[in-house]
Amino acid sequence: MTATKCLHIFRQPVPKAPEKLNNPFHYEPHPLTLAAASQLQDYLQRQTQWHEELEKGKMFGVLVVRKGRKIGFLAAFSGLLGERSLWPYFVPPIYDSQQPEGYFKQEERNISSLFQQVKRLKASDDYIQLKQDVAVARQEAERLIASYKQEIAQAKKRRDLLRETADDALKQALIRESQFMKAELGRKKKQAAQEIALIEEQLNEKELHIRCLQEEHRKRSDDLQKWLFSQFVVLNAQGEHNHLTAIFEAFHHRLPPSGAGDCCAPKLLQYAYQHQLTPVCMGEFWWGQSPKGEVRHHLHFYPACRGKCMPILQFMLQGLDVEPYSLNQDDEEELTVAYEDDWLCVVRKPAGMLSVPGRSARRSVVSILQQRWKGKCRQEPLTVHRLDMDTSGLLIVAKTPEVHQALQEQFANRSVRKKYVAVLEGIWKGKDKGNIQLPLRPEPTDRPRQVVDTERGKTAITSFQILDRKKGRTLIALYPHTGRTHQLRVHCAHQDGLALPIVGDALYGKTKGQTRLLLHAEQLSFVHPVSGKKMNLKWTHPFNI
Repeated sequence: MTATKCLHIFRQPVPKAPEKLNNPFHYEPHPLTLAAASQLQDYLQRQTQWHEELEKGKMFGVLVVRKGRKIGFLAAFSGLLGERSLWPYFVPPIYDSQQPEGYFKQEERNISSLFQQVKRLKASDDYIQLKQDVAVARQEAERLIASYKQEIAQAKKRRDLLRETADDALKQALIRESQFMKAELGRKKKQAAQEIALIEEQLNEKELHIRCLQEEHRKRSDDLQKWLFSQFVVLNAQGEHNHLTAIFEAFHHRLPPSGAGDCCAPKLLQYAYQHQLTPVCMGEFWWGQSPKGEVRHHLHFYPACRGKCMPILQFMLQGLDVEPYSLNQDDEEELTVAYEDDWLCVVRKPAGMLSVPGRSARRSVVSILQQRWKGKCRQEPLTVHRLDMDTSGLLIVAKTPEVHQALQEQFANRSVRKKYVAVLEGIWKGKDKGNIQLPLRPEPTDRPRQVVDTERGKTAITSFQILDRKKGRTLIALYPHTGRTHQLRVHCAHQDGLALPIVGDALYGKTKGQTRLLLHAEQLSFVHPVSGKKMNLKWTHPFNI
């Protein structure tokens, strides 16, 4: 194999290569991937220059490649490492925006200078003084006008008393006094407005200058971002090339998010194509502490992010024989009914089945019921709540809009009782019962991933009870009091929750050795919207530990 500076040879004999490249969005690391990752991890363990940064956490990736009969691997890091994008041992970035004298860094400095100008102007003594002068002038004007209005009110009371015994001459004098005071009020208001306007004019000049600088800052930032993404020209296995702006426009009809193109997988594939290396298998793992809001575990493998990488990789993987996304394959289990009457239906949803139709042609609870109810029910199936595709369990479907609304109100006021059962990766050493309160919000660049955010997240509360502990795993009952996306998965996996991911959770845990997410909606309790009867339904979990 022709050596390149970023290509690493395996130090030990390696297993047989897979027939197809694994799907980067859903995979179990191949033994070759694990061998490559082990060598990279050994290299990272011996480094000292990035010690503090690595402790805080960083995503790394490996791509096993072949040229002829020889095999090796490439390594990459996501974003920057040590404030640089170029380091020995790792593949280079698709475009190096960190060149000190390159256009990007020069314009970035110019844009930063604009920001600093705005910051200095807003902090300047004369700007702050003018804002204070305007505020003081307004307060003084309000005080003077309020005081004069009191004089007018008191004068009116006096005139009203005089009018009872006044002659015509005095009445006319009282009228003239009233008219004068009203006119004087108008003159005082006008004078105060003029005095305020003189100060505001000076303030407005400075604020106009600040707004012009801010608008220039915004426009140049947007232009620089667009220019940057036009420099990210990526390849695919068919020899085609395209830049990120065009890729995201075709996929999302919008500009790429910040950081697109700087993740591990695009870097690795780009280098392989440029050096005529055939991709064999790949994986990305986290090194270091879990970030405060996200769920990342040291040395765990994770799928490529969707928001930034999915559009790019869908282009870059063209021409390769890639394993299908296993969750996009037709589910084998059938949808069965736990309860049904003229108003609603409770189904047993198997793992791997969508609750509602998605982008793929894959079957969903709704599409299956549409076929079953065709000609038998006048209404379309209306899902009252949802279960993640990876989760099995009981799901309520309404047959009329009225029942749908009534059931949704029960969910909204938290009167529906739900019990889930899950298997956790590891032994829980804490109390057998407890509560978890971690507010959640979606991660915009990697939906549907959720992050913990104490400032912007929505309230999410879960109660738990330990059912069993053995064989390195924990069987647990989970009782959600709120219904946030991925709530149970994050509350189990997050370091401030149970810090034990659910087995088979590719987003927040690891998938090795498991074909499905071990999370099951076992019980549902609600009031029937029509009969008023208390409904208690159960589908016992299928897990053995």
